[in-house]
Amino acid sequence: MAAAAPAGACGGLVGENGTIRLVRTTTLAAYHDGIERYVTSFAFTGEGKEVGSIVPLPAAPTAVERGGDWTLQRLAREVAPPVAEFAAADGALQSKSAEVILETKIDALDITVIRGGGSAVGKWALDHGFFLSPDAPEVLDFYARRSPVFMAARFDATRAAALGQRSGDGTPIMVTMPTDRPWVPLRILGLGAKPSETINADVFLLTDTKPQLLAGGRGLGIERSEAANQSLLSDLRSDKHMEWVPDHMWFTHLPLNARAGDLQYDLAVATGRHELPRLTDAGITETAAVIPAPVASAGNAVWPIAVGGFAALTAGFGLIAWRRVVTDR
Repeated sequence: MAAAAPAGACGGLVGENGTIRLVRTTTLAAYHDGIERYVTSFAFTGEGKEVGSIVPLPAAPTAVERGGDWTLQRLAREVAPPVAEFAAADGALQSKSAEVILETKIDALDITVIRGGGSAVGKWALDHGFFLSPDAPEVLDFYARRSPVFMAARFDATRAAALGQRSGDGTPIMVTMPTDRPWVPLRILGLGAKPSETINADVFLLTDTKPQLLAGGRGLGIERSEAANQSLLSDLRSDKHMEWVPDHMWFTHLPLNARAGDLQYDLAVATGRHELPRLTDAGITETAAVIPAPVASAGNAVWPIAVGGFAALTAGFGLIAWRRVVTDR
């Protein structure tokens, strides 16, 4: 679950001609019975032909398909209900070259799932017309050390026009991945941003039990942590491709508000009994570890040194767009 705020707050996401911008991306990450599902929406605005983004994944997906029409809006409404009078007005594998393991088209998006080390993925991106920010090689290596799987989503404005999509319309997708080590990428939201630039996002988690959480700095807090109510689960279950939603899940909402220079961590989540999140899944060291706390006091609880080496289960999503060419290293 990671929902990026407008592009100006999410790393200056731009297209090849500098006019297409990714204005919002919203993601639900749900982990149930060893399967992680991302329901993600890309929305772009501006003029031009193409813009692209790269999403690090914790495992190779078995399916990438169009998501439900209103699942993400229902989650957003759960944490920010409309005012009553307007309630009726509701949308580390390293290799010399990257390997393409899945390709599909969803509306105006060309989706390619690739496997490779950070350098290989960066070279693939450049070879396929993506633009890399100067910090892209370091960030790609940061993720490739844990999982060599990335999803590239390329937006074709010409096809969007033919489909009748307007600027700002979102395209929901769902990625299904069997994994025992999911995690929530957050650092990638600051790719290409100035260190002082603010990154705003919403992380939604649905897990079978109450999760234990671990991050690596200030800016991430817990706003909601409770058993998901039956109204929410029933609404989600009735949407397209969401019939898998069980009768009982734990719902967590973590708003993110951090400077890009401080966003050097991901979110690790453990849901199994007697398990704690791993430092490696958050991409941090012991001295940087922080347990996300209720929003009023978030960022003050330091993770005990003894946690290193415990198992973890996480859920999540991250996003980058390319804007300046750098030499593949």
